[in-house]
Amino acid sequence: MRAAKPLLGDNMLEIVIYGTVNSAVLAVMALGFAMVYGVSRLPNFAHGALYVLTGYATWTLMNKFGVSYGLAIPLSLIAVSCVGALIYHFLLIRVRGMPLSEIMASFAIGLAIMEALRWWGFIGEAYILPPLVRGVIDIGGVPIDLQRLLIVGVGAALVAFLWFFTLYTKVGLALSAVAQDERAAMMLGMDSDFTATAAIAFGSALAGIGAVVILPLGNITVETGYEVLIYAVAVAAIGGLGSWFGAILAAFLLGFAQIITVVFLAPQYQVVVVFLAIILTFIVRPSGLFGRQKQLEERV
Repeated sequence: MRAAKPLLGDNMLEIVIYGTVNSAVLAVMALGFAMVYGVSRLPNFAHGALYVLTGYATWTLMNKFGVSYGLAIPLSLIAVSCVGALIYHFLLIRVRGMPLSEIMASFAIGLAIMEALRWWGFIGEAYILPPLVRGVIDIGGVPIDLQRLLIVGVGAALVAFLWFFTLYTKVGLALSAVAQDERAAMMLGMDSDFTATAAIAFGSALAGIGAVVILPLGNITVETGYEVLIYAVAVAAIGGLGSWFGAILAAFLLGFAQIITVVFLAPQYQVVVVFLAIILTFIVRPSGLFGRQKQLEERV
C-alpha cells in the first residue's frame, strides 16, 4: 500500500501511527463500494475504475485545460458521479436482481473504462497529482507527512457525514429504508431505481474523494484500479456486505495487519494477508463480521 512508509522500524508508536493511516486509506477506498451495496444490494465492480478515472480526469483538467487544482477536483467528482449514475441507468438496471450478471456487467464496464484509459495513452510515470497539503510533522519521534494525516481526517469526516446523512436527512432516510426493506419502501411510494441511481452516484463520488486524497502519494496508474477494487471488496466482505460499521472495523483490522506484516515479514506479503483474511472470515463467519446474510446453518 502506498500509505505505508517504505521502511518501518519496530517502534510501537510507528506501528500505531502508520497502522491508523493505512486503515484510513482502506476505509476511504471501500466506503463507496460498501455504501452502494448496503443501499441497493448492487456489487459495483466498476468501483476501482471510477477511482482511477477521477485521478486521470483531475490530472487532465489541470494539465490539458489549465484548470486550477481547487476547481479540477470538484469537476472531476461531479463527472465521475454522473458516470456512475449512467452505468446504472443504461446497464445495471437491466440486470438488477441477477447477482452473477450484476457482478459480470459492472466488472466488464470497469474493465472497459480502465483499458480505454490505457488505450488513450495514460501510462507511464508522468501522471501525478500534487499533494493537497505539504510538509512533515513529528509525532513522538515518528515523522509523518501531512498528506497522510489528511487522509485520516478525510476518512473520519466521511464516516461522520455518512452517519449524519443516513439518520438526519430525507434522502438518507429514504436510502436507509430501501436498504432495510426494499419491498416495503416501494409500497410506501419510494422509487427503488432512483435510490439505486443516487446510491451509485454517491458511491462513485466517495471513490473519487478517495482518489484525490490517496493518489498524491504515488503515480496514477491503470493497475491502481484493480488494486483498489480488491481492497474494497475485501473490506466489504470481511466487515459484512451491507454493514458500513463492519467495513470500517474490517479496514482497521486489515490496515494494522498489513503494517505488522511489513514490520515483521516483508512488504510483498501485504496482499497475501488480505486474501488470508478473506478466506479465514468465510470459514469462521461466512456473512462477515456484521453481515446480514444468512449463515450456512440457517439455510440447511
